[in-house]
Amino acid sequence: MDSATQMAIDGQQAFALIGNVLWMMLRVGAMLMAMPMVGTRAVPARVRAMLAVALSVALAPILPPVPVWNGFDAATVLTIARELAVGVSIGFLLRLIFEAGAMAGEMVAQGTGLAFAQMNDPMRGGSSGVIGQWFYLLFGLLFFTANGHLALISLLMDSYKALPIGTALPDPHAMAALAPTLALQIFRGALTLALPLTVAMLAVNLAFGVLARAAPALNPIQLGLPVSLLLGMLLLALLAGEMGPPVQRLLDTAFDTARQVTG
Repeated sequence: MDSATQMAIDGQQAFALIGNVLWMMLRVGAMLMAMPMVGTRAVPARVRAMLAVALSVALAPILPPVPVWNGFDAATVLTIARELAVGVSIGFLLRLIFEAGAMAGEMVAQGTGLAFAQMNDPMRGGSSGVIGQWFYLLFGLLFFTANGHLALISLLMDSYKALPIGTALPDPHAMAALAPTLALQIFRGALTLALPLTVAMLAVNLAFGVLARAAPALNPIQLGLPVSLLLGMLLLALLAGEMGPPVQRLLDTAFDTARQVTG
């Protein structure tokens, strides 16, 4: 084989590899744009693009082959739309679990008197309570501590094996049937995280209410807010180490639902 033929073969292989990477960047990039932490304004778009390219290059040699490029016909446009939909679904399911943590933080803030403490939240693209942001960041730390990013890459590989590029999406009715169960588990998880602190704050408020009725001259209402605030911060510090198992169960729920959606 002469050098010209060898160069032609190498060029064809290089273009084929670039085509594989570009096809896989659709699902990977959509997932990174929709997922929490990485897909927020706090992470520059250039960094997300570099992560998508790196993951696509790493996964391209070990995943099923991609469709042959035939130009922008109707089948290609539908395939691109399906890839984006699968990636957004995986990232959005994980984002819902993080929103459960933010919801738990808002419920705790109502009891501790910090509901008025609002500030800009770059992770969620708006303003939210400081306790909600604390729970959101706690979910992020526990996610990376429990190797959730590695489980997410494994889930992405399984999605390519269950739904190769160019295949039709699963039955939408089956996917819609998962929504009520997932919503119930999200609300239950948020309530489970917030319930201990909410009950404790309710007991404190009831105690100060009874004291205000029994001895109004002491004016205990003025002490209610600082005591609730200090006690809430203390309970948050004590319960932070116990939030690992319930957060892990919520993350497992998100991964199991994503496998059902993509399977």
